[in-house]
Amino acid sequence: MKVLKFGGSSVASSENINKVIQIVKEASKSTKVAVVVSALGGITDVLLEAGNLACNSNISYKNKLQLIEERHLQVVRELIPVNNQSSVLGFVKNLLNKLESTLEGVFLINELSNKTSDKIVSFGELLSSYIIAEALKSNQLDAVLKNSQELIITNENFSNASVHFEKTNVLIESFFKVNEHSIVVLPGFVALTEKGEVSTLGRGGSDYTAALITAATKASILEIWTDVSGMYTANPKIVKQAFPIKDISYQEAMELSHFGAKVLYPPTIQPVLEKEIPIVIKNTFDANAEGTFIAKVSSNKNPIKGISHIENMALITLEGSGMIGIPGFSKRLFDSLSQEKINVSLITQASSEHSICIAIENSDTEKAKLAIDTEFSYEIEQRKVDPLIIEKNNAIIALVGDNMKSHQGISGKMFSTLGKNNVNIRAIAQGASEKNISAVIAHKDIKKALNTLHSVFFEDQTKQLNLFVVGVGNVGAKLLLQIKNQQEYLLENLKIQLRVVALTNSKKMLFNEDGIDLENWKLSLDNGENLDMDLFHTKVTELNFRNSIFVDNTANDQIAGLYASYLKESVSVVTCNKIACSSNYSNYLYLKELAREYDAPFLFETNVGAGLPIIDTLKNLIASGDKVTKIQAVLSGSLNFIFNNFNAETSFYEVVKQAGVEGYTEPDPRIDLSGVDVMRKILILARESGTELELDAISNNSFLPQSSLKSSSVSEFLETLKSEAIHFDNLYKNASANNCRLKFVAEFDNGKAKVGLQEIPSDHPFFNLEGKDNIVLFYTNRYSEQPLIIKGAGAGADVTASGLFADIIRIGNN
Repeated sequence: MKVLKFGGSSVASSENINKVIQIVKEASKSTKVAVVVSALGGITDVLLEAGNLACNSNISYKNKLQLIEERHLQVVRELIPVNNQSSVLGFVKNLLNKLESTLEGVFLINELSNKTSDKIVSFGELLSSYIIAEALKSNQLDAVLKNSQELIITNENFSNASVHFEKTNVLIESFFKVNEHSIVVLPGFVALTEKGEVSTLGRGGSDYTAALITAATKASILEIWTDVSGMYTANPKIVKQAFPIKDISYQEAMELSHFGAKVLYPPTIQPVLEKEIPIVIKNTFDANAEGTFIAKVSSNKNPIKGISHIENMALITLEGSGMIGIPGFSKRLFDSLSQEKINVSLITQASSEHSICIAIENSDTEKAKLAIDTEFSYEIEQRKVDPLIIEKNNAIIALVGDNMKSHQGISGKMFSTLGKNNVNIRAIAQGASEKNISAVIAHKDIKKALNTLHSVFFEDQTKQLNLFVVGVGNVGAKLLLQIKNQQEYLLENLKIQLRVVALTNSKKMLFNEDGIDLENWKLSLDNGENLDMDLFHTKVTELNFRNSIFVDNTANDQIAGLYASYLKESVSVVTCNKIACSSNYSNYLYLKELAREYDAPFLFETNVGAGLPIIDTLKNLIASGDKVTKIQAVLSGSLNFIFNNFNAETSFYEVVKQAGVEGYTEPDPRIDLSGVDVMRKILILARESGTELELDAISNNSFLPQSSLKSSSVSEFLETLKSEAIHFDNLYKNASANNCRLKFVAEFDNGKAKVGLQEIPSDHPFFNLEGKDNIVLFYTNRYSEQPLIIKGAGAGADVTASGLFADIIRIGNN
């Protein structure tokens, strides 16, 4: 014989019940079947609500009653053929009348005991089992209804009654011994006391009913049909990559269920476990899915079977010097909680005996505090024990697996993985059997922790990077295109999954926690919400994704001012915006310290030389013990383009306009031509080489005439380039006469830096620098005679975007 149990979601509607009928029909072809059913999905909650409303003299309990009636009558009309409906509807209405009478009694006396509550909620299973039994008969199946209340006997602990196993087993065995029907339908959850009063089996009661029948009849298997395809490696609503566990042991199943895997309630499977009868978790809505097979021993060799969690937990710490070496403190603590019926989910104690830490549900904290303060009032008054420490809004996460004890380093891998993602661990518990390694973390870190651990223990070591991109102009748009084109390559070859979770332009912002479609991002962003960088930050922190990266493609000082707030949330920062790294030296250091403290990389390779590996090379020189003595560089691709194209035939004004059209200068060309941009770049190189330097300490020998420097707008500035044409022409003529070329050069030497236009002779490495190229000469202790030279394209949206992309990949490879 098989026992099939169907939960509330499986019998929530006539459509779902028809699926159940097909599953039962198929199962009954080869063996007899016992079918245990829950109430129609959601009905138990409505029954409880109706009882509470009636108890509070709220006449609207009748609305709940009407809802219950309409729901059940509708299911009957949809399932039962018209010629058989009248008798079925009559029976259902009779049960509903009894329910109505019970609720009226509660309404009149304003009292709802656990005993009466059990009677009220029992109607859910009594109604569903009758309707399903009749529906099976209507499908020409050999089915009979048997009321579980005639088989299961309990004590009088109403709402969570304990079973009298001996009497119950005799009754179940006796019934099924003489049963000749192919299918027996039984209501789950409900029972009777020895006095014949209605009782219920508490949480997971329908599973418990099925397990009792399975064990007593020595059935071949217990099938629990629900709305998921088995037990998953993690909660699939939180971890998208979670997948069903093929097979698992009883102990592993109970550990996972205790820690939030809601397809099973651990105490309910105890009868089956003792008889070593296998259980399979199946999906009513995908009957062909394999599901999860649960037996005494699992053939699954993975030491970790799943990652689970419990939400809304509070940590309570009892500590004090008066506890050391004094026996009985733990007993008194747990006795005080037991008397208040407070469940303890996790316990940890320091070997010094100075403190005991426990985890309980948030909702129990006030009761727990009162009970513990009362129990230890004398010790607290004598200052032998400190006032109780309560920390709410935590969660417990747990790795579960029978074979963890045979594999070294699992706990270390778990804790280091969480630490790298800045998930702070508040408490740890691990038994000697090593079936479960538990840790208490902040509630806000649940999603990040579960996804990170799942990636490490169950996935093909793919690292997911979540990008929050600010600025989608020239550089930003090119970056998104490069990401779109390389996503598949990165996943296949580097095991990096790139997701753009958020975008902004100057007016709008867009979030999609599943990743923005990069084919249509422009249209989506246009339809996004109004830009609010405070709200943007709030959303990033609330999402709390692992491997989050804030990407700044702007030249905005306000955006640069936000970096610290992101680094403090362990969000990495990748930027081509030079403002932060060229701000006050103290702020530059502060950002780097935050990056180290919160293990969140702060990368700005594109601040100097766009996509050229200038800063990275400099870092490697310093890290390997070399010392930079001098830097000479042409660091503005924009200015190099301008002076390479400025000649006797083309005016300076025309070249600057051309540079703007081709995207080599900022929309405001004064930023490039003033030399401030180059000052920032040499300042960053000086700082990265280990020198404390401020921007205002750099000498800027500007080539611009005073009228250009004093211009108040872009249009006025461009007009000065026309009116001062003779000044610019003379610069070119003088350089040509000396067989030199004009280059805007940055120098750092002996702790001092300067920038300015220079005439470069033909034998200098800068002379043949073409187009928009940059060049840097590093003179160091190791490269004292011949400098280390880095040369290449130093401006343009494509190369800048590629530099940003390289920094993002660098984080992925870290």
